[in-house]
Amino acid sequence: MTLRQELDARGGLESVSAGRVDSLTGIRAVAAILVMLTHAAYTTGKYNQGYAGLIYSRMEIGVPIFFVLSGFLLFSPWVRASREGTDGPSVRRYAWHRVRRIMPAYVITVLAAYALYHFRTAGPNPGHTWLGLFRNLTFTQIYTDNYLFSYLHQGLTQMWSLAVEVSFYVALPVLAWLLLVVLCRRQFRPVRLMVGLTALACITPAYLVLVHTTHWLPDGARLWLPTYLAWFIGGMMLAVLRETGAVAYALVCVPLSIVCYLIASTPIAGAPTTSPFELREGLAKAVFYAVIATLTVAPLALGNRGWYAQVMASRPMVFLGEISYEIFLIHLVTMELVMVEVLHFPIYTGSMWWLFVVTLLVTVPLAWLLHRFTRVKT
Repeated sequence: MTLRQELDARGGLESVSAGRVDSLTGIRAVAAILVMLTHAAYTTGKYNQGYAGLIYSRMEIGVPIFFVLSGFLLFSPWVRASREGTDGPSVRRYAWHRVRRIMPAYVITVLAAYALYHFRTAGPNPGHTWLGLFRNLTFTQIYTDNYLFSYLHQGLTQMWSLAVEVSFYVALPVLAWLLLVVLCRRQFRPVRLMVGLTALACITPAYLVLVHTTHWLPDGARLWLPTYLAWFIGGMMLAVLRETGAVAYALVCVPLSIVCYLIASTPIAGAPTTSPFELREGLAKAVFYAVIATLTVAPLALGNRGWYAQVMASRPMVFLGEISYEIFLIHLVTMELVMVEVLHFPIYTGSMWWLFVVTLLVTVPLAWLLHRFTRVKT
């Protein structure tokens, strides 16, 4: 049975987005671990160690991998419906599923972080106000000027990417309608779909030019959806290719992604920061990250059953993948506590690997508990 047949047999939005293809669940573990590693490197001061520091900083590629997965998993039901000539997913049901999936664990994490840091003097915490709490709970913390000194909570700095993810959730039904109804006239036309997706991906470089050459947008605008749309589009393209029966081979895709990663780890993609200062750096980072993340997911999304899929589908990877969202949510809080209270490392010193390992040991059981009590039960 091919991957497409397997997913079709399971049917509907839930079967795809619930991550029941084990290898696609396992790659989420890789993304979460990479995010944790890059934060461990930053916290222990490893970013300024030349090329090695840039390699550590580029481990933020975990975020684009999450975005590609979202584009693939969430767009797939619309593409499948187009191929089968049936109605697309219910937008109401889609919206409820997204809210039910992300909000319970997120709200608990945000409230716990605000309560915990109320009693800690761990450094500047501009977002630790009632307005900051409201902004973080509503994913609107990035829609501001002077972002770093407005609503950025120390234990929740990674949540900018979740705010971007939520904006993609909102935009996706509109994008699906434009692509499948307006552009393709309710017929499965993969070539036309890929052309339309390519055009949408061009929004990212155009928007980067805008934010780097104008001054009327708030500085938080660099963290808005258009900056990262190309990464989601990579996953959406995989959803179209899957319905055509295309296959991607890990022996080709994985080495290419590693080569691209090593290139992106040079100064071509800018300093180790979320938003590069120069336009050319921002463009390079956007393109390379889209390619790396899409190549990383492609063999798993397009039915290659080889060694790569087997590793990602192994029990440890699937277990970590199932709680990857909760790991992502709480790891910065646990990392700060581990560094200060357990390892006693002063900021920007100490072993990155010790910090990562101990944080992982503390985070995993807490993430499992959070997942167990907030997960969607089907």
